[in-house]
Amino acid sequence: MSHALLRGDHHVHSTFSDDAVSTLAQNVEAAAAVGLTTLRLVDHVRQSTTWVPEYLAAVRALRVPDGLTVLTGVEAKILDVAGTLDIPVLPDGIDRVLIADHQFPGTEGPLGPSTVRERMAAGWAPDDVLDQFVDALIATMRRNPGNQLAHCFSILPKIGLSEQELGPERIEAWARTAAQTDTLVEVNEKWGCPGSDALTALRRAGGEVVASTDSHDAAEVGRYARVIPLLDAVEAS
Repeated sequence: MSHALLRGDHHVHSTFSDDAVSTLAQNVEAAAAVGLTTLRLVDHVRQSTTWVPEYLAAVRALRVPDGLTVLTGVEAKILDVAGTLDIPVLPDGIDRVLIADHQFPGTEGPLGPSTVRERMAAGWAPDDVLDQFVDALIATMRRNPGNQLAHCFSILPKIGLSEQELGPERIEAWARTAAQTDTLVEVNEKWGCPGSDALTALRRAGGEVVASTDSHDAAEVGRYARVIPLLDAVEAS
């Protein structure tokens, strides 16, 4: 592997998520087969989720090959601009919460992409939308330090905007906050984000990047293509 980061996969789903097909054990076997040294097992939660203790017990029972470190996580969406997460009270044992932009963080709750597009068509200025989005990311990192951003900026194309429209000022504020709050930022194979400009800003700010496939099938674990040119661009910069 050309990049050391690709020896890890920090976002891998199992059948504890309702949209994944592989078991925890199958993911561990796949990680070992492709030569990973770090695997973060992650599943989706909501405030109503009750199975996290069962999940942790299942992870503890795994047979992990020598040379592979298995970490734990849960993935929760940002609910609002204040940085509230859709997450239950967690027991000890979860290494990182993966903070996800599955919906747009509104002032009073999450907004679906179609709602945001409709409001933009009715006059909500793109700059104000982007300001609110970045403010929400920053608030979430400050309110929930020491965690991980999952496929950050993946919501933007869904609402008709792009990372390029964020501009350097917003990106630099985002990157500084990630570094200051010990927030890992994953470069995500499934969504191809964040882009090289954001990753470069994060590197300048002293933040930490990890690689992830966002796998929902063990056949995808540790198999990278889209993230490689992003990492190449950061190295070249």
